[in-house]
Formats: sequence, C-alpha cells, structure tokens
Amino acid sequence: MQSYGESSVTLQGSYRRISYFSNSYMLRLTIVAGLGGLLFGYDTGVISGALLYIKDEFEDVNKSSFLQETIVSMTIVGAIIGAAVGGWSNDVFGRKKTTLIADLVFVLGSIVMALAPTSYILIIGRLLVGLGVGVASVTAPVYIAEASPSEIRGGLVSTNVLMITGGQFLSYLVNLAFTEVLGTWRWMLGAAGVPAVIQLFLMIFLPESPRWLYLKKDKSEAISVLSKIYDPCRMEEEIDMLAAALEDEQMRKSRVSYFKIFRSKELRLAFLAGAGLQAFQQFTGINTVMYYGPTIVQMAGFTSNQLALLLSVIIALMNALGTIVGIYLIDHIGRKKLALGSLFGVTLSLIILAISFFMVPSSHTSSTTSPYGWAAIVGLALYIAFFAPGMGPVPWTVNSEIYPESYRGICGGMSATVNWISNFIVAQSFLSVANGVGVGTTFLILAAVAIMAFVFVVCFVPETKGLTFDEVEKLWKEKVQGNQRELLNS
Repeated sequence: MQSYGESSVTLQGSYRRISYFSNSYMLRLTIVAGLGGLLFGYDTGVISGALLYIKDEFEDVNKSSFLQETIVSMTIVGAIIGAAVGGWSNDVFGRKKTTLIADLVFVLGSIVMALAPTSYILIIGRLLVGLGVGVASVTAPVYIAEASPSEIRGGLVSTNVLMITGGQFLSYLVNLAFTEVLGTWRWMLGAAGVPAVIQLFLMIFLPESPRWLYLKKDKSEAISVLSKIYDPCRMEEEIDMLAAALEDEQMRKSRVSYFKIFRSKELRLAFLAGAGLQAFQQFTGINTVMYYGPTIVQMAGFTSNQLALLLSVIIALMNALGTIVGIYLIDHIGRKKLALGSLFGVTLSLIILAISFFMVPSSHTSSTTSPYGWAAIVGLALYIAFFAPGMGPVPWTVNSEIYPESYRGICGGMSATVNWISNFIVAQSFLSVANGVGVGTTFLILAAVAIMAFVFVVCFVPETKGLTFDEVEKLWKEKVQGNQRELLNS
C-alpha cells in the first residue's frame, strides 16, 4: 500500500510544482471557505466566558446546573444534526450552496442569542448556531480539498483547522474585551454573526467545487475554475482524471446509499479510518482542555480567576500557533507520521498531567502554588504543543480525501457526526469523571486512549500525502485485494 503511494508521486512529480503561496486565487478561496472554521472555533470557545454573565442575568440558569450544561451542550447537539444533514446537502446541492445555507442559519442563531429574553430562547439560538457550525465543519474541508492541488492539499485543508483554533483564541480575547461592557454576554455571542455575514457576502463571488461541477455534468464551468488554479499542461492532467472519475461513476450505475458504506469493503475501510480518527481526536481530550481550561488550571492550584483565564488564553494561542506548524508538516512528512508523532507526545503529556495532579495537594488554601501545580501547567502546554500540529488537522484532512466522489459528502458528514458525538460525550462527562475518580486518574484514562489511538493509526490509516483522489481510491482497492489474498493463502 505504501509503495504504491510513493511510486505515484514519483511518476507524476514532474507535474507538481505548486507551493502553498504560489497561487493567490487558491489562497483566497481557502481563507474564505475557512471562515466556516472560524465560526466553529469561536462558538466552541466563547461560551466559557459568556456563561459567567448569563448566570448573572438569568436567575434560573444560576440556580440550575442542568440549564448551564444545556446552554453549553446545545450547540454540540445542533452540530451533530448539522454534520449529518450537511453531508447529504453537500452531495445534492453542492459545497457552495451548502456553505451559504450554513451562514444564514448561523446569522439567525447569533441574532436570537443576542436578543434572547429568556434562557429558553437562548437555548434555541444555541441550537441554531450549532446547526450552522455542524454543516460548516463538514463542508469547508471538502470544498477546500476538492479545489486544491494534491501536493498542497494537506496544508490548505489544515488552514481550515487554523481558522478553528484561531477562532477559539479570538473568542477568549472577545470575552476579555467585553467584560466591562453593558450587555456583556449578548455582545460575546452576537459577535459570532459577524464572520458569518462576511463569509456569506464573499462566498457569493467564489465558484462551486470544480470536481463537484464536473461530475454533475457542468464541465465548462468546472474547466473555467480549474484554469484559475493550474497551468495549461497541469489542467489537462486534472481534466483527464476528472473524466476518468466521471466514467467510473457512470459505470457503477448505482444510487448513493448509506447501507452501501457498510456493504462495500473499500468504503467500510475508508470510513473506519476516517471516523476512527475523528473519535480519537476527541477522546484523547482536546476539548477537555478547550472547554474546561480555566477549571483545570484552578484544579492545579491557581485559584485566581484572572490568572486562570490568562493561562487559558496562552494555551489557546499555543493551539493556534501549533496548527501553523501542522500546515507546514502535513505535506512534508505526511499525515500518518504526523499523527503518530503527535499521539506519542500527547501520551507523554497526559502522563505528566496525571502524575502532577496525583501530587498536587488536595487543599489550595496556601497563598503559594505547589511546584506540582506548575508541573501540571507544563504538562498542559506540552499537550497542546504536541496535539495542535498533528491530531488537530490530520483527522479533518484525511476525511476530506479518502472517500470516493459520490460518497465524499455523506461519509464526511457521518465522520464529522462521530466527531461531534464524541465531543458531546467528553464535554458532558469530564467534570463528572474527574470528581468521581480524581483528576489524575482521569488524565491517565485519556493517556490510555491515546495509546489505543496510536495503535489504530498504525493499523488502519494509510498515508495519502501527495496522492490524487483517484490514487487514494486505488489504495483502498489494493488493501481489499491484499486482504483477500491473505485469506486465500491462509
């Protein structure tokens, strides 16, 4: 399997001289599409600060932990639904129209949140925003991947992940900026609509995915888009591959079906790899850090709210900077090696965190912080430093490229749904588990999950660096044929 990928790149390497910054049109397309990632990141981060002020205004929220959890998690519930629907919408209506729909829903949700007269209206607004976030989380990576030259596809799709982490960092800054403003939390949540309006306007002037256009028989428009991305010689090669993909789709003559994903061995293997990466991205603990960063810092003995928030801002900044490193590495060392290196470091960091919390004194009455508290902060920083370049972008990049064209939307949507469901489980269970078995034990559990993730990547995730979509499809066919030969020989 690996040898095939390497030979494919070698044979066609002479045609692939495009670099990340060599095509301004492609960069503009990526940044505009990536505003969906900014929405994703901003909304997941802003609620941690806004909730403090929501409790001050709504007495029922202040008295009910259930309402507080519902306000936080309702966006995730909406994202689960949005991701599932978004996959179908991508295939039926196209990537561009789906993005525009997501922006409209997001703007509507932001307005509802900002003007909410009661906590229950606020929850409805959170659900609407979640629907938009879920659709965007599926659509942006696929849209960028299908327009990207294969040799820089990883870096461009990872730019969407940079927008996610950048959005999280931005949300912390907005939280700080509006702490002294009248109507605090309404500005925090309402500001989420601004990037959605910007994307809605700019997206009107961008084309549909050239691959989707070509395979939906609008070939002239697809070729017009390709001409802005490739030189004439390379464009001919891309058109030939699209023609072959179209012929392959027509030969299948079968309707797209959810059931076929589990009946087809190639699709089953691809979905296992994609959904597994998405699940492990969440179950290795990233959103315990992003949702509960200030709380974890206080658990380590830093009782000052301001210091805890400041350290959380630094961690969010590290997450964004780490993603920039990932953009460079993903197309240079490959998806698989990057994920494995990331998981190795994540495991060590989680063990450091576990040991630190085992040693942190249970009582924080002292005015000075324990050295083990500082060790926990170091472990937290190392965790982000290892996670952000690898397990941050790799799952989204791999899922944007491993499925056949006719199933890319549906499978991508299903995998994103797995991500959001896993996100929901982690967000709802972390504090309960930490209170039940202890913070140190909780981080040990996450370390064990990271080890399982490492084994999973070794066994089930192929290297797709530099491969075209058609070459990736052949990888799965060769994998199935190889498994069948092994069974016959045994």
